[in-house]
Formats: sequence, structure tokens, C-alpha cells
Amino acid sequence: MRQPLHERIRSDFEARILSGELAPGDRLPIEQELMQHYGCARMTVNKALSALLSAGLIDRRKRAGTFVARPRMHSMVLDVPDLPSQIRERGQAYAYEPIGHRLRPPVPSLDDEMQLAGGGDLFELEGLHLADGIPLALEYRLISVQAVPDISDATDIEAISPGSWLLKHVPWTEAETRISALEATAEEARLLRIPQRSACLCVERRTWRSSDRITYVRQLFVGNSYDLVARFGATR
Repeated sequence: MRQPLHERIRSDFEARILSGELAPGDRLPIEQELMQHYGCARMTVNKALSALLSAGLIDRRKRAGTFVARPRMHSMVLDVPDLPSQIRERGQAYAYEPIGHRLRPPVPSLDDEMQLAGGGDLFELEGLHLADGIPLALEYRLISVQAVPDISDATDIEAISPGSWLLKHVPWTEAETRISALEATAEEARLLRIPQRSACLCVERRTWRSSDRITYVRQLFVGNSYDLVARFGATR
């Protein structure tokens, strides 16, 4: 499915902002320059900029221009980590072992699935993250096909891990993380190669791009093998 031009413009600038290429306070090109660069009408440019504004990524100032928005002060930041990179930074070899995937409709009785799907289907994946050949985490993930239409044709999503694929192809603007401790079920313990009822760290995360839900993921980590760090900061 070909991406609408206003979506491509929004996606181009969203990626540049979230990657740090465009820093807070940087000025975006004026509308006429964007119209010339993309070969489109002013309405198309305005639609893309309005989406960036709604996502909180830019500020539009009358008679001054459009600028990359500055982060809100005193915000808690718990990054969406790239697990393969984290494992390699620890000096370990990373591998992803797919268990299965399928395209399916959401379950009507599950509100979270219905909201994530947004009227479309869900792409469901399950797999193992391994460090030095030993299971580190069991992952269950749902991806909104409406928000990520390319997911249905992606051939490399399980080669580099679903999380890494999403971070590379679909920049997020908002994330919600829930962390809990629990005991592994018999099936989870079998897949993780640990004793049944072993202590595990469960990380559930939802991400959005503007108002669109992108993914829900549940990662079950072997209890003594992983930790999470929250960073607090304030802008000047």
C-alpha cells in the first residue's frame, strides 16, 4: 500500500526529530520550501505539519515559523530499549528465535485489542530473545496493521527481532510501561529453560505515534538476568 504524501512528509520529519537529527529549537523549512521539495500543494504540507503539532513534536509560531518542540520539564523518561543492542553492549551474542506469527482480527471482547487494531487486523508474534544462546526473555507482541501497514509484507521482522524492526521503521511519540514481578507458568518455564514458578520480571509496553496505537508487547525476563533504569531530567 502506497503511503499518502502527507504521511510521508510527517514520517520524514518525525524520524529526523526522534533520532536527534533535528534538535529542540531547530527551525523547519518554510511551507514554500517543503512544497517545492515534495512537489505538493500547501494543503498537503499543512496536513503533515498539523499531525506533527498534534503529536507534540513541533511548535508553530505566528510570523516566526515552525520549530522542533522542546521537551516538557521534569519528565520521567523510561526509554523503549533496543534489546539486541543492550545484549551486545554487555559483550554477549544476541539471537532471536521465532516461535510463531499470524495475522488475525482482534478479539471483540478485549477492549485493548479492539483499540489497538483501530478497525483493522493485528499481527501477532511470539519469540525468544537469547544471550549467548541462553533464553533471556519470552516475548509476545501485537502490532496494529492499520498503524503499520508494511508489517504484513515484512520479511526481516523476525531476523532482527520485532522490537528492533519497529524502532527502525515506525518512530513512536508516546509509550506506557508497566513492570511487575511474577512466577513463570509451566509453559513459560519450559521455553525459558528455567524451573517452573521461577521469579521473572514482566515488562508490558504500549506505544503510540500521535493518536495511533502501534504495538503492545509483553516481555517475560528471567528474574536475575535483566534490570531497567529510569532516568529523570529537566530541560533548561
